[in-house]
Order: sequence, then structure tokens, then C-alpha cells
Amino acid sequence: MVVRYVSVRALLGAVLVVIVAAACSGARREGAAPPGLPAELRPNWDLFARRCSKCHSLARPLDSGIDDDEHWRAYVRRMRLTPGSGISLADEAQILEFLRYYAAEQRRKKGKEIDAGAEVPSGTGTEKDGGAP
Repeated sequence: MVVRYVSVRALLGAVLVVIVAAACSGARREGAAPPGLPAELRPNWDLFARRCSKCHSLARPLDSGIDDDEHWRAYVRRMRLTPGSGISLADEAQILEFLRYYAAEQRRKKGKEIDAGAEVPSGTGTEKDGGAP
């Protein structure tokens, strides 16, 4: 019976490790720059990842749905003023440069999703049949 009890404990322990590992893997963006990020913005991404992950996951801001530059400015300022954030005024500018790019990409993607099913009136030069814009 003791051997069986130990085996059940070991099995439960292994299941717990797998569950925790699976939960942690949800942080898909932690440390990985967004695909297509221009090389000149890579240092900004690195700074964003380093500073912002001190207090919360990177998914929190990246999955927030914010695509407005002014909203990002207020958000990052509030984070900079949070004690212990480690975000300096210079950091704020670099982080905002990355987030402006990210917001523009989010707006672009939303526009494509909306336009993908929309019919374009003929004669505008942007017909789906290959007309030039």
C-alpha cells in the first residue's frame, strides 16, 4: 500500500508540473519580438520587454487592444510614475516609439480584417479583381 501511495503522489506531482508548465507557456510573447518588427525598433522592444515585464506580463499591454497613441502615452507615463518600475523619462520615449509602431500595426490589421469582406464600388481603381489603387 505504501508503494501505491507514493506512486499516486508522484503521478499527481507530475501532473501538477505539466499543468504549471502549460499555464506558463501561455506567455507566448514573453521575450519574443513581434514578427516583422523593424531592426531599428529592436532595442525599443528589448527595453519594453525588460522594463514592463518587471511588474506584469507583456501580454497585458500587448493584448490590451489599445491602438491609440495618446492612450499609450498616458499608460506608459502612469507606469513610469509607479514606484519601482525602473522606467526613466528616456525609457518612456523609447517604449512609446515601439508602442506607436505596435499600435499602427494593430490598426492596420483591424483595417484589413474589416476591408477583407467589403465590396469595393466599381470604378474606384481598387476592385478585388486586381484594379490598381
